[in-house]
Amino acid sequence: MYTGTTVITPFEKKLYLASPTMHGEELVYINRAYETNWMSTLGENIDESERLIERRTGRKHAVALTTGTAAMHLAVKAAGITRGTKVFCSDLTFAASTNPVVYEGGIPVFIDAETSTWNMDPTSLALAFQKYTDVRHVVVVNLFGTPCRYEAIRAVCEKHSAVIIEDAAEALGASYLHKPAGTLGDISVISFNGNKIITGTSGGMLLTDDDTLAAKVRKWSTQSREDAPWYQHNELGYNYRMSNLVAGVIRGQMNHLDEHITRKKAIYDKYQKGLSDLPVQMNPFDEALMSPNYWLSCMTLNPEAMCEQHRGKLKPSYVPAHGKSCPSEILETLKRFNAEGRPLWKPMHLQPLYASNDFISAEDDNSADLFRRGLCLPSDINMTEEQQERLIAIVHACFE
Repeated sequence: MYTGTTVITPFEKKLYLASPTMHGEELVYINRAYETNWMSTLGENIDESERLIERRTGRKHAVALTTGTAAMHLAVKAAGITRGTKVFCSDLTFAASTNPVVYEGGIPVFIDAETSTWNMDPTSLALAFQKYTDVRHVVVVNLFGTPCRYEAIRAVCEKHSAVIIEDAAEALGASYLHKPAGTLGDISVISFNGNKIITGTSGGMLLTDDDTLAAKVRKWSTQSREDAPWYQHNELGYNYRMSNLVAGVIRGQMNHLDEHITRKKAIYDKYQKGLSDLPVQMNPFDEALMSPNYWLSCMTLNPEAMCEQHRGKLKPSYVPAHGKSCPSEILETLKRFNAEGRPLWKPMHLQPLYASNDFISAEDDNSADLFRRGLCLPSDINMTEEQQERLIAIVHACFE
């Protein structure tokens, strides 16, 4: 509970939303790659990082790729999405979840979020299948490290023989009914971007139990080279294989995944307690069904606590009001104190790029409402408790 006694001063060193947390083992494996001259897209680090992810998730195959977006692209391709194929996609997410559908010529149809997890709403998904009866692909996102309600999502998809592509980019270490994120889709994708709970500075992996699909993805990721003494290509390929250096960072990080989750949970819990006397809600999840990895601690303001806020094409504005605030005011204030926050993802159906794509909602556009009222708080593992207490005081000051 905030007592109003914390002195608020700017942070001397910028406090980030989620910066990499290094431990030292990463350098051991990077140096090993350097010393043995395995500096390209082959090497022990790649093999071992794939094995570690396979062991952690229980998936039969993990294919190491340059980015999570590359992994999503090859997942879309492997699922058979081609030009003109309509695909149901989570609406409240980052564009990297959706753009790969368009790379292959697919047409995203966006599905509203539910308020109980901020993920794809199963009721809206069922409604979408009533409108588009021929759709056979669904891209679901585990937003901010919280899994979707997969029982409900899968029940709808099985009824329509639809393939689930699971974007678990943000959710490594999370689980749904004790099944790890990365195993909840027919094909799954994780990310090791610099801000993720485990980082390789970049990198991603495609996860599958299908031997043939894994072999295809490995081949596509190395320019689809045929087994010939010269460069021969019978199909289109990509330069998507992970570097052995990047894999070394991931290999050194993986022993610390549970430690990172524990620290992220402590940050979430401290925000939840410290902001409990404000008209705000932390990002929700169903404790009986899911264990998030708490990648980002986020919150929404209650509707009655919102001051007037406007968001133009590129810049926001707001009108201060006593006892009220809004995401734009809080984010501006955090920035003034040298701390980094972010708005929630702007829904895909509100993006100019996708203005002509269909959007399906069983309610009243939860995605847009969450975007309007929500923000991501600094969730950096490197943050101290004293720093987080100052952040909590800054948020309180916005409501004065």
